[in-house]
Amino acid sequence: MNGGIDTRKLDAFFRTALDIEGFSGIDASLNGLQVDNNGAEFQKIAFGVDASLETFKRAAAAGAGLLFVHHGLFWGGPARIAGNLRERLRYLLDHNLALYAVHLPLDQHPKLGNNAGLAELLGLENIEPFGLYHGRKIGYKGTFPEPLGIEAAVQRIGFMGRPPLGVYPFGGGKNLTCAVVSGAAAAEALQALDEGIDLFVTGEMSHEVYHQCLEGRLNMIAGGHYSTEVWGVRRVMEYCAAELHLDVEFIDVPTGI
Repeated sequence: MNGGIDTRKLDAFFRTALDIEGFSGIDASLNGLQVDNNGAEFQKIAFGVDASLETFKRAAAAGAGLLFVHHGLFWGGPARIAGNLRERLRYLLDHNLALYAVHLPLDQHPKLGNNAGLAELLGLENIEPFGLYHGRKIGYKGTFPEPLGIEAAVQRIGFMGRPPLGVYPFGGGKNLTCAVVSGAAAAEALQALDEGIDLFVTGEMSHEVYHQCLEGRLNMIAGGHYSTEVWGVRRVMEYCAAELHLDVEFIDVPTGI
């Protein structure tokens, strides 16, 4: 382990690795450093999916100086510092724990992102961008080297052996093509239908698209919002460990959703 790092240098590192500026004006998340520390250097970074009080407590107990998350505290505009938000902020400040959040840039990244991770786990080839959202494609699509059944696909993307939220074998048979968009991206199933995709993988199913997927014979896996979005966080964690030679730890606080 090398010497410590401060939040200014770490922010520059993350902005070099992830296209944070490219999603300015597109992403509701306040991407980047959301809560600073007192300027002290630290030698350990914690990584988690959500900026929850439980995640904060476990990161602080692990001795981390900064917590990197996919879902931060601030979205879309000013927020009143009251209730749960006040308690979360107070905990961060009391424990000198900085908070860094990266949302859509982490979904989209072609190597470190959630969707790149899912595509690799599935064994997809001929990978191309997929899933248009506010002018940017944040997911990926590709082909299987050999036809793959939906249950086999479920086994490939399961995290910690946790079951998916739902499996919808509307198309039956084996799949030759697949598209992935992590999290709450059920609406992108309509894009998969338009492009003739066999299997669509996301975090959650939506009532609004259920019958269209059924009638369009689209196989679909709702792997869980949380479980489909651990992959990018963990990839960034591994990248930080390799490039910065700091201690890292993944804080697993599953929601079951």
